[in-house]
Amino acid sequence: MAKVRSATTEDARRLLQIYAYYVENTAVSFEYEVPSEEEFQKRVSDTLEKYPYLVIEDEGEIKGYCYAGVFKARAAYDRSCEVSIYVDKDSRGRGFGGMLYRALEEELPKLGITNLYACIADPVVPDEYLDRSSELFHGRMGYVKVGEFHGCGMKFGRLYNMIWMEKILAVN
Repeated sequence: MAKVRSATTEDARRLLQIYAYYVENTAVSFEYEVPSEEEFQKRVSDTLEKYPYLVIEDEGEIKGYCYAGVFKARAAYDRSCEVSIYVDKDSRGRGFGGMLYRALEEELPKLGITNLYACIADPVVPDEYLDRSSELFHGRMGYVKVGEFHGCGMKFGRLYNMIWMEKILAVN
């Protein structure tokens, strides 16, 4: 049975394995080079200083992860965060993403965070590097599209759009 828990820096190798696929084979991430394991450990550690970083395990293996991060670095935005999620390419469609986001959404209000934002690569026309599955997933999770930037990302010699999606957990 799958379970969600907080990530540790010791998870970095497996998290990087999941992420590397998206860097090397897709336009989901606009990074061109896979970061080092040390860099990924630092990313996990830095995130955990202020925000949740969650993993989902199934049969003892990490199948995906999600985390929150700074939306804008001003105190006025402290109620807001950017969220990111990655599921192992061979484990997609098994409900792990929904379990991760639901767990994240339980943790964030405890930190006073109510506004969630996802920055998503979006194809002008779906291709072998990028489809609209992230946008559709976020929509199923209750996010709505609030903005679109045209041709702002370049990967594999192609231009991609970026969309912002928003979910408000509570209005104060």
